[in-house]
Amino acid sequence: MNKTRVLILCTGNSARSQMAEGLLRNMAVDRFEVFSAGTKPAGLNPNAVKAMSEIGIDISGHHSKSVDEFTGQSFDYIITVCDNAREACPYFPGDGKRIHHGFEDPAAAPAESQLGLFRRVRDEIKDWLEEFVRNGS
Repeated sequence: MNKTRVLILCTGNSARSQMAEGLLRNMAVDRFEVFSAGTKPAGLNPNAVKAMSEIGIDISGHHSKSVDEFTGQSFDYIITVCDNAREACPYFPGDGKRIHHGFEDPAAAPAESQLGLFRRVRDEIKDWLEEFVRNGS
């Protein structure tokens, strides 16, 4: 059985897209081949790693990747999780369905409230992806 190929894009590939990649893999590794990338990779945010570890998902081995690494590849779904990535999203070959759902950037919050915002955004992404797995794929 061929797995559904999904590319999740954000600007820095440091938080939202990394959490989404980890969540979707955890939810449906048997159905999806999941990748994430950024239009301007910025390094994995430690708060994303911490927020994910709190729910038993280890993304500490992830690293920020440029969307350019996926040029020429075909995807069934291209999901943008921030408005900047939606605007800068390059063309990918094939008939991949483009889906956008913007989430607040937790890294933009003041340091003292960042982890709480990471947790909230993680949960919002999880809820949205559960719906995607149930109905959208």
